[in-house]
Amino acid sequence: MATQWRMKGPYFKNCNCAPGCPCDFWAAPTHGHCEGMLAMRIDEGHFDSTPLTGISFAGIYYFPGALHLGNGTFQLFISAQADPAQRQALLTICSGKAGNAWFEVVPSLISKMLPPKFVPIEFECDPKRLHAVVRIPGELETVTESIKDLVSGQPHKAQVILPKGMEYKACEVATTRILRSNGAIRFDCPPANSSLAYVEHTQDGLLA
Repeated sequence: MATQWRMKGPYFKNCNCAPGCPCDFWAAPTHGHCEGMLAMRIDEGHFDSTPLTGISFAGIYYFPGALHLGNGTFQLFISAQADPAQRQALLTICSGKAGNAWFEVVPSLISKMLPPKFVPIEFECDPKRLHAVVRIPGELETVTESIKDLVSGQPHKAQVILPKGMEYKACEVATTRILRSNGAIRFDCPPANSSLAYVEHTQDGLLA
């Protein structure tokens, strides 16, 4: 019997493309290649009998073309507070070996998987407020903020709905104020795309 697992919480990804992630529309990256980060905080979760609640994880990536064409490079970060059982659980989930289409597809597109790191992760994500932050000392810093209405200067709201989505079924679209990695995959992007969502994943796939 397959291991039963669940992860529910806020999730966001920031990439170098123009707002409105082209991957959501099977379109080519804005600048020809794709680089950026993703992160999630598990507000409710478990892997079999191992609790995952309170753990955050993040990743940085680079793809020379569209994501679905593969040949990507990826590095995973798991919160330093995770104990050995929690680390192994997340490594197993993120490897695609525990089910869920999204977690199976992404590793299949990676040609170079860099060693994971267990590090302090500062994580904030509030999709309703179009706000998100991840800071990993010496590795990654990103800040999300709202797109501003050109006339009023007020936050501009836009949402992408994907009824058959594997990553999320609905996301708020915002923009990055900072998107910088000093780690093994380096980038420093001008204001670009930010997609924020609340998600719930299990071994059977994305529930919400």
